[in-house]
Amino acid sequence: MFTLTLPHKWWLIGFVVLIAIVAAQDGVFNYLKKEMIDAGIVPGDTAALTRIMVVYALIALTQAAAVFGFIYLAGILGERIQYDLRKALFEHLQNLSFAYFDRTPVGWIMSRVTSDSGHIADLITWGALDVIWAVMSILTAAVFMLILNWQLALVVLTIIPILVVVASWFQKRIILEYRSVRKTNSRITGAYNENIQGVRVIKALNREEKNLDEFGELTGQMYRSAFRAARLSAMFLPVVQFISALALAIIAWYGGAQIAWGVMTVGTLQAFIGYITFMLWPVQDLARVYASMQQAVASAERTFSLLDTPPDIVDRPNAVEAETLRGEIEFEHVEFYYTDGKPVLRDFNLKVKAGETIALVGPTGAGKSTIVNLVCRFYEPKRGVIRIRGTDYMDLTLHSIQSRIGVVLQTPHLFSGTVRENIRYGKLEANDADVERAAKIAGAHDFIVTLEKGYDAQVGEGGNLLSTGQKQLISLARAVLADPDILVMDEATSSVDTLTEALIQRGMERLLKGGATTRHYDDATGMYVQRVGAPRTAFVIAHRLSTIKRADRILVIENGGISEMGTHAELLRKRGHYYAIPQNSLFD
Repeated sequence: MFTLTLPHKWWLIGFVVLIAIVAAQDGVFNYLKKEMIDAGIVPGDTAALTRIMVVYALIALTQAAAVFGFIYLAGILGERIQYDLRKALFEHLQNLSFAYFDRTPVGWIMSRVTSDSGHIADLITWGALDVIWAVMSILTAAVFMLILNWQLALVVLTIIPILVVVASWFQKRIILEYRSVRKTNSRITGAYNENIQGVRVIKALNREEKNLDEFGELTGQMYRSAFRAARLSAMFLPVVQFISALALAIIAWYGGAQIAWGVMTVGTLQAFIGYITFMLWPVQDLARVYASMQQAVASAERTFSLLDTPPDIVDRPNAVEAETLRGEIEFEHVEFYYTDGKPVLRDFNLKVKAGETIALVGPTGAGKSTIVNLVCRFYEPKRGVIRIRGTDYMDLTLHSIQSRIGVVLQTPHLFSGTVRENIRYGKLEANDADVERAAKIAGAHDFIVTLEKGYDAQVGEGGNLLSTGQKQLISLARAVLADPDILVMDEATSSVDTLTEALIQRGMERLLKGGATTRHYDDATGMYVQRVGAPRTAFVIAHRLSTIKRADRILVIENGGISEMGTHAELLRKRGHYYAIPQNSLFD
């Protein structure tokens, strides 16, 4: 965890130095109190007492400045560490593959990025403050006690190992409970997320009471673990206080005897008692924050397990940028599975010509979405090769592939912001004219201008201020503006009405017919010139006849392979699997 402080080492060094200064000053204060008694009060020397008081006041002023300094530095350091950690987590999540999100609950991820990162920052700063201050205080007290009376100091120092053993015993048990707390907290966050996202289904099926019972069981588990941790923490402090009181009683008795024998002065005994308090109070304070420290350690274990998770899909060391994806795409003996022993694609072979539109139909779970996910390289083949323009696409960079693919999903996702920002999401350098041109091609312009603020209208979280059809049209406009070499339509028309379907179909045809375009600056005219390249390749997953019948080829996907292939008319004439698919399951 403390490697997180390396980029801010000067803040950390200043923080530690100031704490050390404050601890040393506390030791000096106690020694000055001894001198007040032995050199000023007992002999009645007011001049000496005045000099000691002046020194005491000057040190107090410098300590006030040092205290302000280390609290300020701790606050700054904590915020910077938390910023760095959340940024690193977010960046790492962007790089993780789809497979990670398939197997990891949202609640688990959200807990790592939010509350756990805060606990870690608190431990590194405020927790470190307590630890460093305690260590410095103990060392300072030990040095002064050895100077005053080394025999008595050795008696006091024998209690430190006892406290260490006690702390270790409690530490092992407290951290186990807090690990359980953090694990259950992740599940609770996930339950919140699922219940909020699925509130319509919950109410429609009258599941409120059942969900409340299930949630009550989760919170009960967290309560029981937190209760056990709190009970151990509560026991820790009294044990430390008892050991401290016992040590103090022994020193008071032994020191009193030495005063009676004339071996020790009253001021020295008072200083010893002060140093014992000075030494043991930080230990007791650590007992107070011990539980939160263990909670932070448990949080750190889970957070760094996320950061240590490698992406499943990364660029090869010699990967190159693809100039374009316009060209032939070939699947050669491709096999793929999400779970070992359950193949989705088996020895899959396919050649797609440049500019060809391929429609994929078949039963649920046949592998249609898997095929397009492999094309987008969201997943990679377990065996076999996928080639683009004759090159194994794993020899190309992820960025060069995914930046040239436009995807329109069955359930479109919009981000909080305006319509214009969502269309421009994949091409930030596009100007307003480009955005409106893309919206017109996609058939979205007409409804956008009817909104209260037009292109500057807010879409809401996830686009919840718009209808499904409107979100789909904006999603298509976003793909149009990105000007992809390959277009993927994954059930893009299955959740919209007939009119919206016609708009999406018309927009898709315009996009495919126009081909991929590039913009070049012409030095002679001082203007940007748009050049049209080869037609785009498209993969379409759909159940509607109107969406797939215009495809160049229709593939019937069954049992991880292609059972039939051809145009709509050809497949109907064959009277095979495609023809046998019930009309109500394939077409609306």
